[in-house]
Amino acid sequence: MFRRKMTLKKYFLAIVIPEPAFSEIEALKTALMEKHGLKGALRSPAHITLHRPFEWKEEKEEVLINTLTKFNKPEAFTIELKDYDFFEPRVVFINVTSNPAISELHFELSRFAKEHLRLFNEAEDLRGFHPHVTVAFRDLKKPKFYELQREFSEKKFEHRFKYSGFSLLKLEKTWNIRHTFNL
Repeated sequence: MFRRKMTLKKYFLAIVIPEPAFSEIEALKTALMEKHGLKGALRSPAHITLHRPFEWKEEKEEVLINTLTKFNKPEAFTIELKDYDFFEPRVVFINVTSNPAISELHFELSRFAKEHLRLFNEAEDLRGFHPHVTVAFRDLKKPKFYELQREFSEKKFEHRFKYSGFSLLKLEKTWNIRHTFNL
C-alpha cells in the first residue's frame, strides 16, 4: 500500500500587535529595510512570541487549530510597549513592560502545548521568556547593530492595548496568520 508523505510546516503562536501600533511598527521595519537593507523582521507581522516556531504536519493543521481552540484563555489584560532594547549583538526590539499576566499566559500556553500537542521545544529554551516586538534581527550585522543601538537608545516608543487573544502563524514565504483565537 502506498502512503502519502506528510508535509512538515513551521508554525508559532503569538500576540499580533493591534492597530494603531501595528502600522507604526511595520512602517519602522520598512524604513529599516529601505535605509539599511534589513529585511528579516518584515517576514512576520509585528508580534509578541508566546511559543517559538515548531514543526507540524500540514495535513493535520485542523487538529492543531481545534486543539488550541480548547486552551483556557485568560481574561483581557493591558499590554504596554515601551521604548527600545537590544539582544546584543543582533536584535533591536520594542520592549514589553513587565507584566505577570503575559508571563502567566506564556507559561499556561506552553504547558498546554506540551500536554495536548506534544510540543516540547518551549520547555527546552534556557533563555527564558522575555516578551518583545522585534524590529531588526537575523540579517543585522554587528557593526550595523552598534550603530542602530546608539540611534534607538535615544528613541521613544509607547503604546498600550488590551490583550484580546493570540494567533497561530504559519510559514509560507513569509509568516502569515493562519488562525486567531479570540477571548
